[in-house]
Amino acid sequence: MTARLLRTCALLLLLAAPLVQARAPAPAPRIPEQVSNPDWEGDIARFQALDAQQPPPKGAVLFVGSSSIRFWDSLATDFPGQPVINRGFGGSEVRDSTWYADRIVIPYAPRLVVFYAGDNDLNAGRTPQQVRDDFLAFVARVRRDLPKTRIAYISIKPSPSRAQLMPQIAEANRLIRQASQRLKDVDFLDIYTPMLGADGQPRPELFREDMLHMKPAGYAIWREVVAPELAR
Repeated sequence: MTARLLRTCALLLLLAAPLVQARAPAPAPRIPEQVSNPDWEGDIARFQALDAQQPPPKGAVLFVGSSSIRFWDSLATDFPGQPVINRGFGGSEVRDSTWYADRIVIPYAPRLVVFYAGDNDLNAGRTPQQVRDDFLAFVARVRRDLPKTRIAYISIKPSPSRAQLMPQIAEANRLIRQASQRLKDVDFLDIYTPMLGADGQPRPELFREDMLHMKPAGYAIWREVVAPELAR
């Protein structure tokens, strides 16, 4: 009787329990303060897989930063005779390249880093002062392991789709130029000015339909500004 009673009690308890227990929600992925989006991890892993298959040469020119670098498909032909590496990813911000520098900057030991970011930072609400400070943090991170590597910062471009941010863009460019002048082997490359029309507004003919990413005509301006830096 005792065994039968125990089995009966166990059956009653089982019937009383909910048939389907709700799972506790998975914890949201922790995003370090230095990273604007956890999705960049996939891009960085892809770069590392490419590097494992075909290691880039040491002492090359590294282009790193946001989508304006990522979409610069003509780098090799724009700078013939120069070994170049493209490590632009998504809509990244300045601080993202700093966080991932140990994986997409330091291993290449480049002679020159050409860096573009800041556009998305301002659009996300960061101030010109924060963008300047983030750039200085990027320089410090690179110099920690590569003290002799030169760094060239491409100024934030004036995009028609972000024309409302032009005062912040101009201020961030001014602050970064000013800070660069106090640093050894850090140059500021002004592409902002030649991308403006006679009316002082962004030139829409330089941009794709989204009025954010550039056509070859936009990259032609960048090439003219960047080429002397690579020839140094």
